[in-house]
Amino acid sequence: MMLAGIDIGSNAVRLLLARVVEEDGQTIIGKESLIRVPVRLGEDTFSSGAISPFKEQRLIDTLKAFRHLMNVYQPESFLACATAAMREASNRTEVVQRVREETGIAIAVIEGLEEARIISLVNHIPLVKPYRYKMYIDVGGGSTEITIAKGDETVRAESFRIGAIRMRENRVEEAEWLRLKKWLRPRKNEEGRIYPVGSGGNINKLIKIYGKSDPSLLTCRELQQALDQLSRMSLNDRINRLGMHPDRADVIVPASDIFLKVMKWADVGFVHVPKRGLSDGIVHLLYQQEQVRAL
Repeated sequence: MMLAGIDIGSNAVRLLLARVVEEDGQTIIGKESLIRVPVRLGEDTFSSGAISPFKEQRLIDTLKAFRHLMNVYQPESFLACATAAMREASNRTEVVQRVREETGIAIAVIEGLEEARIISLVNHIPLVKPYRYKMYIDVGGGSTEITIAKGDETVRAESFRIGAIRMRENRVEEAEWLRLKKWLRPRKNEEGRIYPVGSGGNINKLIKIYGKSDPSLLTCRELQQALDQLSRMSLNDRINRLGMHPDRADVIVPASDIFLKVMKWADVGFVHVPKRGLSDGIVHLLYQQEQVRAL
């Protein structure tokens, strides 16, 4: 079954075209194509409170291109979800309406906790002793979502107005950092041993470059080394020496800082990086809905 998920984030807009099958009782998402366009809606929303005409047109042009690709691939269904930058924009209603009129794509503007729930659908990590709970950490351009789960059941979840673009623009309030720290501090004592799972383009890039001990685990020490090195490097060095895209190179440092703070405050020594994000979760959600319809 071919399905398509569109993730309209604060930094980039992604289209995932995927073929989904059932194999040994597991849902397998085979990526046919993944296209990422750095529209950066968060640059407008987090500085002025609204999406500018220029960014609005870039979004429309991007979604028109995605529509053409979907016409070629012919997915059985698709869903477009927008996160922090869109949900906080004062003109989001007008932007969503214009997008629908010009592209035929209806955007679902989702709250932070719904974003976390969708991401957790595709990040099932088998637990072994002494771990009893999983902690999903998704760091985006505009927000950070954290979910604590036991099996498939969510125990606690929260969304914080802390993100890589928001940090780069100095738009994170001290009170929000304190709220995050207070929320995380008692988690270990309350829940027992927690297994952390990270998602987002920045953590994927970080483990690719700095994950030395395990291809799917990034330790706190490795992440600290990454933050120290990246902070000393110029933007051009991150692009030329490490091969980062410009729109990744300028947010990788604040994203690293966010992950490191979460890990330290939650008292975990590593983060598991399965390299699956919101667009994967959207596809999985669509597959579940298609299965229900088939009953």
